[in-house]
Amino acid sequence: MSKKIDEDQIIKCPECGSTHFIIDYERGEMICQNCGFVIEDSFIDQGPEWRAFDSEQEEKRARTGAPMTYLSHDKGLATEISWSNKDSYGKRIPHRNRAQIYRVRKWHQRIRVSNSAERNLSIALQELNAISSKMGIPKDIRETAAVIYRRAVEKNLIRGRSIESIVAASIYAACRQVNMPRTLDEVAKSAEISKKKIGRSYRHLTKELKLNLKPTLPTSYIVQFCSKLNLDKSVQDEAEKIIRKAGELGIISGKGPTGVAAAAIYIASTLKNQIRTQKEIAEVAGVTEVTIRNRYKEISKYLGIELENKEEAQ
Repeated sequence: MSKKIDEDQIIKCPECGSTHFIIDYERGEMICQNCGFVIEDSFIDQGPEWRAFDSEQEEKRARTGAPMTYLSHDKGLATEISWSNKDSYGKRIPHRNRAQIYRVRKWHQRIRVSNSAERNLSIALQELNAISSKMGIPKDIRETAAVIYRRAVEKNLIRGRSIESIVAASIYAACRQVNMPRTLDEVAKSAEISKKKIGRSYRHLTKELKLNLKPTLPTSYIVQFCSKLNLDKSVQDEAEKIIRKAGELGIISGKGPTGVAAAAIYIASTLKNQIRTQKEIAEVAGVTEVTIRNRYKEISKYLGIELENKEEAQ
């Protein structure tokens, strides 16, 4: 296979001064087209090792390595040495060589973290992945949280604060940023630190990083709460409809979004004959039964909703 080089190449033939060359990839040679002088006899083919006969095949077979990720302190660009005692062929490594491989792994881990900033990132991102796994947060939101934490490190916002509180605040902010909010109670439970610490760190991050997060809407919690309560799509749609009507009348203005969402679900589940008690909903939403009862009374009064199965005892 041969390929011509354009005339604007700066390389010139040392024999005739020509700038017209042919590259023979089969022999690995660069040859002058005029005089046949071999300019390079060990030319490297920079293209892929596979063939593609159309653009579709080329796109499918293109390989660019593993994607970069912010969930690793080195962005996933460093070499990884597997902890399984198998070689590249899948065969088990002999016992006599395992001590040597163990030492290589140990030093590899040490040189990956070269300074205190990288060590901080390594610990924080491991904590971020652990908390996110407990909460069932998808990878794209984890990436967003990792970016927020990295920005906090760059601006030196973590000094004097615990890594756990900043990580938890980053996760909480990321969830709100992508409009999949989680309650502070849920984040605090998974991170095993107090709501007060997370709230303080969250306010610090939003102020210094200028995140400009919009207020959370009650409808953002409906799917999550209904899923935990095993309620079907009809209840979700009804709850969202109730919230929209209440919003148009200005009933829920200034009220906590989780409490409003919980009350709307209570009303919708009763209307759709999939009754859940205020206690069950309160446990899922992270609010008190009193809050649900107050919001329920306000919404039902203005919307003219009467429930036959309401909990009179409460």
